[in-house]
Amino acid sequence: MRCWEPRIEEMPIAELKEMQYKLLKSLVYRLYSFSPFYHDRMKEQNIHPDDIRELLDVRKLPFMFKRDLRDSYPDKIFTATQEELVRYHVSSGTTGKPTVVGYTQNDLNGWTTSLARALTSIGLGRGDVIQVSYGYGLFTGGLGLHYGAERIGATVLPTSVGNTERQIELMQDLGSTAIACTPSYLLYMGEVAEKMGVSIKKDTQLKAGILGAEPWTERMRLRIEDWLGIKAFDIYGTSELSGPMFTECSEQNGFHVWSDMALTEIIDPKTGETVAPGEKGELTITILQKEALPMIRYRIGDITSMDEDVCPCGRTHPRVQRIQGRVDDMLIIRGINVFPSQVEYALMAIPEVGQHFQIVVDRKGALDDMLVRVELNKESFSDKITDLMIIKEGIEHKLRNALNVNADVELVEPGSLPRYEGKSKRVLDRRSL
Repeated sequence: MRCWEPRIEEMPIAELKEMQYKLLKSLVYRLYSFSPFYHDRMKEQNIHPDDIRELLDVRKLPFMFKRDLRDSYPDKIFTATQEELVRYHVSSGTTGKPTVVGYTQNDLNGWTTSLARALTSIGLGRGDVIQVSYGYGLFTGGLGLHYGAERIGATVLPTSVGNTERQIELMQDLGSTAIACTPSYLLYMGEVAEKMGVSIKKDTQLKAGILGAEPWTERMRLRIEDWLGIKAFDIYGTSELSGPMFTECSEQNGFHVWSDMALTEIIDPKTGETVAPGEKGELTITILQKEALPMIRYRIGDITSMDEDVCPCGRTHPRVQRIQGRVDDMLIIRGINVFPSQVEYALMAIPEVGQHFQIVVDRKGALDDMLVRVELNKESFSDKITDLMIIKEGIEHKLRNALNVNADVELVEPGSLPRYEGKSKRVLDRRSL
């Protein structure tokens, strides 16, 4: 099946935008009338629903931030009653109060439909076995993929995270054709498989990886595909929006954001102004049909760009490009902006470098200092100091050219850096400790 819902997915762009405008107008009227939070925000901005006369007027509306959700803990922003709610999900709350997200049945149906379209777009459907190795429970990842996979008629293997050797055995025995997990966990799974004497490329039926929940680069994709013999697809979502909702299609060139569900803007994170088409900025999303926890102009904090041209796959919905990093993950080293994804991109171009690295930032006197700890692959790790020095100097040179700032490099043995079953922790910033 080329599309899950061809009438929607291939709708002419002009019709999609007209649909978005009608949904936006309806949403703004509903929230102005029934949400004290949004009513007060619009009054502060001196905005009335009648001021929304075209789709571009979304820019008149106030932004929403994650702190708004935390300040309204647990459910002060909800616009559905307790009787209408059928599920809660809760974020980890590692930087403050957790974020609570409520869902009506219609919210869950929309989330499932979004993932049914997404999974179909990468060629999955009946006859596939999708191994879901994201966490289940309060985290949105596992359950979202689970229901989306069932909707398209695939068989779900709900392994969650951990017990990696058992996961590899089940992958073989039950014939998993796709796996959904973080890129970090798939890399770790590949290493564990090799220790078990199993080649994922040769000894399993795996053909696709649905990878997300952390930034990863195009060069990391190429490494994964070459090593494991699969197609690696980016998936995107956040707990506040409904968890994972959007994936790349078979073209692997940006994830489609369904225009009947979400209105996407890319803004300058400093000024809040919309950037020119194709330019990088902060991803900002309005969820158009959510009942329990509506989101207008929610500033996610992820840095990316957007392509609104019709995709070669035939879908007319805009594509958001691979996430470059987060506004709050950006490191400022001696006045230079550095994203961890830039470090990964540079390292993955070096044949001697393995899959894992760690960035350690410290302050020596008045100056910032950045150390990049790099695992070499087994073939390149040597007991000859001169060989290692040549590799080290080469890596430092590549990083300096890529980042425009000096970074010291420490070479470490294969397997010595931490592995993660969930999101990887690439940065240790000791300046804030």
